[in-house]
Amino acid sequence: MALDLPKIRVLCVDDHPLVRDGIAFALQMQKDIELVGEAANGEDAVSEFRRLRPDVTLMDLRMPVLDGCEAIVRIRQEFPKARFIILTTYSGDVQAARAFKAGASGYLLKNMLRMELVDTIREVHRGLRRVPTEIATSLAERLSADDLSDREVQVLRAVAAGNSNKIIANTLEISEDTVKGHMKNIMAKLQANDRTHAVLIAMKRGFLEG
Repeated sequence: MALDLPKIRVLCVDDHPLVRDGIAFALQMQKDIELVGEAANGEDAVSEFRRLRPDVTLMDLRMPVLDGCEAIVRIRQEFPKARFIILTTYSGDVQAARAFKAGASGYLLKNMLRMELVDTIREVHRGLRRVPTEIATSLAERLSADDLSDREVQVLRAVAAGNSNKIIANTLEISEDTVKGHMKNIMAKLQANDRTHAVLIAMKRGFLEG
């Protein structure tokens, strides 16, 4: 009789119980994968990882207490070989880039879980990367595009909140001309037609998250 191979041990981290239940249901049908634990926020994810030492961790990006990227950073400080798959409803390329920089190996949109989850877990466990085509494409485009500076993000957040150049200047303790200069750079980098368009593009790409 052939010996059973060790199962891939998975930790699921998501603040929505229905998502965790759906993943648990999907994985219980797999002979080579075992769900060993769950967590509802990044802080619990760190402690559960220490306790369980899973092979692969499914990590939501947006969670209370501690977000997914920060949880990955903390875990990998202690366990550099830990493997992560990001779960998110959000396809912004800036968020994806942060996740991979933090140490993720896979990135799954939640509407892809039904078709992609199991294969992604297996590939990441084997040491491969798994990224949806649409995310990979936007990441490739981003690499050839200019990032916004921290100051430009500050200015754009203020614009998104409906503030005038004068109020932004006073808040950031810079001149109105400097604000206008930042907005000119922002619109050029984002290829935006106006302030509102710049805010919409920045929101879609994830610059204004976090």
